[in-house]
This record gives sequence, structure tokens and C-alpha cells, in this order.
Amino acid sequence: MTAATDTPGTARVVIVGGGTAGHRLARQLALHGEREVLLLAEEEHRPYNRVLLAEVLSGRYPPEVAALAPLPPQVVRRRARVVRVDREQRRVLCDDGSAVGYGTLVLATGSNPVLPPLRGLFDESRTGLGRHELPGGVFAFRTMADCADIDARLPRSRHAVVVGGGLLGVSAARALAARGIPALLAHQGEHLMERHLDASAAELLRTHLTGQGVEVHTECRVRSVLTDGRRVTGVELADGFRLEADLLVLAVGVRPRTGLAGAARLAVGQGVLVDDRLRTDDPHIHAVGDCAEHRGVVYGLAGPALEQADVLALVLSGQPAEYRGSRLLTRLTLNSATPLDIAAFGRTEPTGPEDRVVRLADAGRRTYRKVIVRRTEDGGERLVGGVLLGDLDTLGTLAHTWADDQDLVLHPLHLLTDIGTTTGGTSR
Repeated sequence: MTAATDTPGTARVVIVGGGTAGHRLARQLALHGEREVLLLAEEEHRPYNRVLLAEVLSGRYPPEVAALAPLPPQVVRRRARVVRVDREQRRVLCDDGSAVGYGTLVLATGSNPVLPPLRGLFDESRTGLGRHELPGGVFAFRTMADCADIDARLPRSRHAVVVGGGLLGVSAARALAARGIPALLAHQGEHLMERHLDASAAELLRTHLTGQGVEVHTECRVRSVLTDGRRVTGVELADGFRLEADLLVLAVGVRPRTGLAGAARLAVGQGVLVDDRLRTDDPHIHAVGDCAEHRGVVYGLAGPALEQADVLALVLSGQPAEYRGSRLLTRLTLNSATPLDIAAFGRTEPTGPEDRVVRLADAGRRTYRKVIVRRTEDGGERLVGGVLLGDLDTLGTLAHTWADDQDLVLHPLHLLTDIGTTTGGTSR
């Protein structure tokens, strides 16, 4: 078996995908002494931290700040798009016609942005690949290339509409407003970031965004994209109302990239199915990151992707390790003249009679703190999740208490009041 090179050959470990998970895995394998690692990446950009995309779009940071640390010299990174996995010959075929053999293959293919089924989004009169081209001025918001494309459009933009009020949509709308572009955020759900926030916290977020120049509409469904000569001119809502827009950003979620795995007849659900050693149903193929589904969960977040990569690096290095799932902690900072910090972890809503909510709100300081406490069978209580908005001083303490999964010693209100002083609030 020959060492990995930038020409077709064989590597003991071949990683398909140069994003967060693939990059982390390659670095960790090198640290564990693996000298035959080939990373095949589609994107021309250096690997980067997707969490910072909104900061790049807002102009707060240049793109190079988001770049991840360089790979060690023993890892070879090659720009190539893998088009097929030949499991019988244990090789991957690339779009340049080359073939690369592998001892172990790792799929870190990530996810694609979901494009909602809006009328006028695609040109139905065309056939072939061209019909799937987005109209001029319409962009997804997922990659550094998307960020660069949106940035290039800004000098010609007067009105922007962002579809989607989740983490990405909120970040994109705030970034556009920071660049002086009037932005309208259209979200189909009842409140912003419903996967992470409750209605009370979401209302504080809405107030903050409005103050930064973002017009927020919830329970608002965009039905159609209006175009002139395949350039966006606006959107039409479900109630028939039309909004002017020369920039449309779609941020309604992501979908695991499983096409390569599916074509190779690997088991696929929402994502590529893996066990606790991140193996697919082919013992020579593993999957990590946004494309992987473990115990019925596709995480789609950077934290779990990094954890999976670390575990798999140990597994492939011959060390005992298993991935048992990730505890989700999401943190977002909306930078502006008056920045807003948001954090959510674990359960953010009660799920049964054994759960109770303890919360404090301070309208004057625009802070909101809430934890979910679950009664255990032995009569104790454990912290199972929470939401913080506006003041994250105790996030470390709360996250540590949650991660320990031990019975609380003090009343849960102490977990909130120890953050600092409050002038009012409610608890239940």
C-alpha cells in the first residue's frame, strides 16, 4: 500500500468532504500517528468555521478569520468531487476521471440547504440542469461561496427578504441590516427560532432585531418568487400580498447529503445510518457530521460533528471508543451596537408532568432565563435543559450541572439568581 499523494493511488484512510467534520477527523488522525490520510474536498475555499459566516457577511470579520487551522503535512488535501463509491473494489471515483483506493472510507459529505417549493423559484420551461438555476438575486445561505455571492450583490440591493426564522435566517437578516440593507424576515412558524426558544424569549429576540432594522413577520408563508427576466423583483405571500425585493435569501434548513451513500447501497434514513463506532453497514465505511444519522438523530450542528470526528479518530487508531450521542448546546451572539447573546441547551420545553419550569425575566435589562427541571424516581430533581437570553454569565455553571446529570443540591432558582441581580420575574 502506497502513501497518499495528490495523484490517484491508495490511502489507508480516505475522507470525502473537507468541512468541519472531515477537517477535524484528518487533524485528529494525524495527531494519533496516522500517516496515510487523503482528504477529498469539493470546495475551493480553505476549510472554515460555518458559525462565523454571518459575521463575515455583516462585514465584522474578513473571510480569512473564519479559516480553520491548516492540516498537518502528513495529511494530503485534494480538491475533487467524488461521484461514485465502488465498494467491491474499495475505491472512489472522482469527477476528473481518477480513482482512489481506500482501506477505510469516511463519508463527511455534510448537508445541502433546503430550497422551499416556491412558485417561480425554478424555470419550469427549461430542461436539464439549467432549470435548477436560481434566479438572479436569490441565494441560499450555507457556504462561504454563498456569503461571497450575497456580498457581491449588496451594492445593487435596496430591499432584502430573508425566508426562514431559524438560526441561519436570524443571523442572515441581522447581517444584512448591519450592512445597511433594509431586511424583512419572513418566518412560517409561530415565533422565531422555535427549535431553541420559547415564545417569551423569541419575543425579546424579535424586539432586538426590530431595533437593528429588521422587519420581522411570523406566521408568514412566502408562496412565490416574483421575477423579471429571471431576476428577482419580490415575493408573494400566501395571502396574496406582494413584497418588493431585489435580494432574496433562503434559510429554511438543511438536508443531509446522502446521495453518494445511497448510490453505493449503504443504509440510509434521514442520514447515513451509523452505529456507536460511526460505522455504516459496510465495515470499511464510516460517516460523520451532518450527513450521519446516529440512533435516529441527525444533528446538523458543529458541536456533534466535532465530537463524532474525535471518536472516530480513536476508533480508526485502534483505541476503544464509542459515540453515544451529543448533548446539544446552541449559542448565538448577534453583534451590533447593542449585542444580544442567546444560548439554549437540552430540553427547552417541558415534556410531561415530571417536568417543571423555573424562569426569571427582566424586561428592563432585556434578559430572560429559564430552566427545565425533571423530577426523578427517587424524588430528586435534575436539570434537563434551559434557555438564556441577554446575559450568559452562568451558562458555564448551568451547562456543567446539566452535563453532570446529577440530582440538584440547591433549589433550581439558585441556578438563575446566581447569574446576577434581577429586578423582577416569575417562576413556576
